[in-house]
Amino acid sequence: MAGSLGAGYRKLWSASALSNLADGVFQVALPLMALRLTRSPGAIAGVAVAGRLPWLLFALQAGALADRLDRRRTMLLVNIGRAVVIGILAALVAADAASLPVLYLVALVLGFGETLFDTAAQSIMPALVERDDLSKANGRLYAAELSMNHFVGPPLGGALAGVAIALAFAGSAAAYACAAILLALLVGSFRPARTGPPTRLRADIAEGARFLFRHRLLRTLAVMVGVMNLVEIAVFAVLPIYAVGPGPLGLSEAGYGVLLTTSAVGSLAGSLLADRFERRVGRSRMLWIAVVGSGFPSIVMALSSSPWAVGAGWVFGGFTVIGWNVITVSLRQRIVPDHLLGRVNAGYRLVAWGTMPIGAALGGLLAEVAGIRSVFWLAAAGHLVLLAFRRVITDEAMDAAEAEIRLQPRPDGGDLPPPTAVADRADPRGGDR
Repeated sequence: MAGSLGAGYRKLWSASALSNLADGVFQVALPLMALRLTRSPGAIAGVAVAGRLPWLLFALQAGALADRLDRRRTMLLVNIGRAVVIGILAALVAADAASLPVLYLVALVLGFGETLFDTAAQSIMPALVERDDLSKANGRLYAAELSMNHFVGPPLGGALAGVAIALAFAGSAAAYACAAILLALLVGSFRPARTGPPTRLRADIAEGARFLFRHRLLRTLAVMVGVMNLVEIAVFAVLPIYAVGPGPLGLSEAGYGVLLTTSAVGSLAGSLLADRFERRVGRSRMLWIAVVGSGFPSIVMALSSSPWAVGAGWVFGGFTVIGWNVITVSLRQRIVPDHLLGRVNAGYRLVAWGTMPIGAALGGLLAEVAGIRSVFWLAAAGHLVLLAFRRVITDEAMDAAEAEIRLQPRPDGGDLPPPTAVADRADPRGGDR
């Protein structure tokens, strides 16, 4: 899938695939290890909280660093750090010396690493492929991430943990190390061009936030995805009660895992076909299909108790959500100046993910007061309300934003159009310039 986009992209794609394989293995092994140390649901949930907390505490700082540092080097060092930290955890587990505070600390450290890695990875793409290929490149990258994180990593992690949990952690560390080697082979400078006197980190963060919130198109998209995440997390907060017997669907725990996989199946198909649908359907129309489609599973669950119908709804929903992701991420990469891209990506994700804890609490409260299906109706309504933004999110608005960035002067004072990065572009014939 990565072959037609150049040698540099192939290395990034392969490194991302291995990193996500490591993620998939680790995300299965860590809660299993916690379960061996405690039976307290709150204590086990604390591992997940520790892993997600850095996105609230460090996302904006990670974005500012992504615009100051060489993005490839940042990704490389984070993967080396991941391999070392998980390798140490594997040794502690093998020596029967791991404890719950150790798991919390590991999850927290890796969460900080994730904010740095993901922000840099999302910002490095325009340096490796041409602007017109961004949708294709992002779609294929999503396909690799989904395949490894949802289809390959978890079963492999479960199989390794069945032999020894320390072996699962060791396997995750090895995958991160291999990904680091691939990133080390990526040729070029990926540090954004900066001019003027040195600035403080706080000033850099403020500059990125101003760009995001003054840009009507990006601001609207960020708010929209924040609303979608809020209502969808509300659904996921109560989904096990609805799906697993004696709930309405009556599934076993294994069946519940299969149900979640249906969304990944749709997402994988969407990631492979997103760029084709974007060309044939149009960007704005594809985004509005995604808004309605991502709410479709909630409508099905509100009306039906058939596992087959719900599974089909999740396949369709997963397919459309990836279409949204590919289009909006590619759009940001095209219209945000490279020296701001890391900060804008981080601010955008903070808005998008910051609503998740609120949504989870709202879903649980509403289910207690009005029943589980009321949460599904809320989610469906939340998606439909977003149709009010149709006058803002149009093909004309996106085309105008892209045309505007082409007319802006380069930060280094060079000729137009502005560069997406100062890195050497990958030669389409397979070599690096």
